[in-house]
Amino acid sequence: MVLTGCSKAKEEAPAPPPAAAPIAAPAPGAYKPKPSPTLAAIKARGWLSCGVNPGLAGFAYSDDRGAWRGFDIDVCRAVAAAVLGDAKAARFTTVTAPERFTALRGGKIDILSRNTSWTLSRDAGEGVDFAAVTYYDGQGFLAPKTLSLASADELNGARICVQKGTASETNLADYFQARGLKYQAVVVNNGAEARARYQAEECDVFTADMAALASARSLMNTPNAHVILPTVISKEPLGPVVRQDDPAWTDIVRWTVYATILAEELGVDSKSAPDQLKTSTDPRVRRLLGAQDNLGPILGLKPDWAYQVIVQVGSYDEIFERNLGQGSSLKLARGHNALWSAVEPGLMYAPPVR
Repeated sequence: MVLTGCSKAKEEAPAPPPAAAPIAAPAPGAYKPKPSPTLAAIKARGWLSCGVNPGLAGFAYSDDRGAWRGFDIDVCRAVAAAVLGDAKAARFTTVTAPERFTALRGGKIDILSRNTSWTLSRDAGEGVDFAAVTYYDGQGFLAPKTLSLASADELNGARICVQKGTASETNLADYFQARGLKYQAVVVNNGAEARARYQAEECDVFTADMAALASARSLMNTPNAHVILPTVISKEPLGPVVRQDDPAWTDIVRWTVYATILAEELGVDSKSAPDQLKTSTDPRVRRLLGAQDNLGPILGLKPDWAYQVIVQVGSYDEIFERNLGQGSSLKLARGHNALWSAVEPGLMYAPPVR
């Protein structure tokens, strides 16, 4: 009995409950792309139709050889690289501010890439969708340095050149009404006319988006004789616009923009992409370049769609620097258009590719 008592088996500890089986994410191939009539039409004709500004230095302009250049031009070329594999397969149609949405809705162009602000009335009322923000801007004022102005609040009674058919008209009226100030609007048809009339002293100041003002100043006879006032009277998120009746096409344009932003964030550019495609072990880079998970077909595109965008057009920082930044005549700082993760953080942020 003593031996029996000493050798009594200890009670076994209860077994742990079985681990829950991991829920596997659907394989990329399980998703089927939504048909896009716009994409089908572009592939059938072999080129992308882009609506652009007739002339805005840094954003859209035709050089001495007749070649189109600029930030908004590169956005179009990036989309052409994504959908056709050829950034050169983009053709450009100039559209004025009043006609831009009509041209888009009527099918004259596939995408509007023309310094256009994302607003509620346009998004909900024009039958269009804003795919993404490519440039964060704000409205300001260009004035002669000789006036020694420190703020837009000193413009009571001023003659102000403003382009018709733009958000600038409404913003100008709102700002002055809210402050009980008066002004005389000198309404012009386009930026070139505004610049000409301002230089002819037919208006005291010129109002537009800050980047557009910097562009206009760079083309003036004596750029250093003019200053952009520090007052910013609005938020102007600019980006490509598409028709509202083709959400699959909206996705394609949206993710083309995001691919350039993610490329900068992940340290991939047009020069390093070929090597990173072969050697990178970072799953985020491999997915972006099409070496892993084959996400392109979800958009109705080839696996290397983003790789073609980056190699042929560039990452966001490459596009910005050569058109607007230190590699350009405008030499604009990144400011709000810096990455969210930059040392001096900006607003540029893209969802992950996965």
